[in-house]
Amino acid sequence: MKYAYEFYRDHLEILRIKLPGEIELFADFIEDISSEQKADEYITKVENVLNGLYQDFEIHLNATSVLIKKDMTILEHLFTYEEPYEIEMETEQFKELMLIWKKKIPERFKKKEN
Repeated sequence: MKYAYEFYRDHLEILRIKLPGEIELFADFIEDISSEQKADEYITKVENVLNGLYQDFEIHLNATSVLIKKDMTILEHLFTYEEPYEIEMETEQFKELMLIWKKKIPERFKKKEN
C-alpha cells in the first residue's frame, strides 16, 4: 500500500481506520463497508473497471460516493462542511485499501481485550 494507514478504536470501541490527510475522506467510505460480502462486491466492481469490462462505476454509500475510473477513483463527500469535498486516489490503491479493510471487518465491533 502506497499510503500509510493505521487502525484504532474510537470511544465506542469500534475499529476505525486513519488515513493521511490527502486521502483521509476515503476513511468515511471504507468504514461504511460493513460486511465481507459487500467488500467483495465493491472489489469486483473495481476489478471490472481495471479490466476494461466497465468504463467507470459509481458507488453511493451513506455520506460518500466514489466514481471508479481505470486510473483514478474520485470520492465525493456529501456531508463535510470543509473543503475539499472531492479527493482522488489511484484506483489500484483504492482496491488495495478495500482488501486491507475486508480483512479487518470481522474485528470491527469486537471489544478490545485487555
